[in-house]
Amino acid sequence: MRILLIAIMLFATTLMADYIRQPIDQKLIDSKIKIIDIRTPEEWKTTGLVKGSIPIMFFNEKGDYDINGFLAELNTKVKKNERFAVICNSGSRSKVLGTYLGTQLGYNVIDLAGGIQYAISKKLPLEPYKAAK
Repeated sequence: MRILLIAIMLFATTLMADYIRQPIDQKLIDSKIKIIDIRTPEEWKTTGLVKGSIPIMFFNEKGDYDINGFLAELNTKVKKNERFAVICNSGSRSKVLGTYLGTQLGYNVIDLAGGIQYAISKKLPLEPYKAAK
């Protein structure tokens, strides 16, 4: 009976979790949804960030990552059931991470297809990266 209850709870969590892949637009920015920028600090400095986004690096310059460190920081910024978006440079890294967060960990995540390059091409509002002191 206990195993059945656990299986039902895991299935319900999967149903409640949501993964969506869509390009960024002004409507999404205006909605004030939290946008987590998973690029590297060097990338943030080069292009800036989508206005109001939160920088939390996932993959470093070598392609390595620390999932536990990332999740610890992410969980200080968003609640587990809160819908948020992830963005990278072109949409490749955010697709990998967004899929994992949504389908494996139960987060309600929007993967911003096309990344910051799409945002730049659509002339969406950006702001300079300011390193934490």
